Amino acid sequence: MAWANQGMQALIPVINRVQDAFSQLGTNVSFELPQIAVVGGQSAGKSSVLENFVGKDFLPRGSGIVTRRPLILQLIQDPSEYGEFLHKKGHRYVDFDEVRQEIENETDRVTGQNKGISAHPINLRVYSLNVLNLTLIDLPGLTKVPVGDQSAERLPPPSATGGAAPSIPARPQIPKRPF
Repeated sequence: MAWANQGMQALIPVINRVQDAFSQLGTNVSFELPQIAVVGGQSAGKSSVLENFVGKDFLPRGSGIVTRRPLILQLIQDPSEYGEFLHKKGHRYVDFDEVRQEIENETDRVTGQNKGISAHPINLRVYSLNVLNLTLIDLPGLTKVPVGDQSAERLPPPSATGGAAPSIPARPQIPKRPF
């Protein structure tokens, strides 16, 4: 059994690199490996659950819809403690307040500052001795009424929902990630 664990531990970084390469090309690659996605209503605490896996406060906070892009969070056990974004490869964030600020900046860059939502994910790796090798996905919350730049076109017709038309963000195309 120990050999199987060592084999999986060696495979995870290889799979991460392959998925990063495909992600940068804008192509999805499908590996049937476990991953955990948090799904729920707006302001239900999904991001807080993910922060507990890391043991750090680093995700944006606020009222209303805050998570407006999927966040693919790869946790990697390592003696050093830092975060690294796929869109800023090689830049190590040791201050997790800066990680939060970069998530906010990158979200605004793609979605604008008026509560727009995008299916294009942000990829973040967190290296720490205090984590397990695991991939977690934080998704935008489900909302009932579109706000800001959120499109009402995504709403199902009232007849399909018995009169009330919940606003559900378009399903993001999230590349499969290793656990």
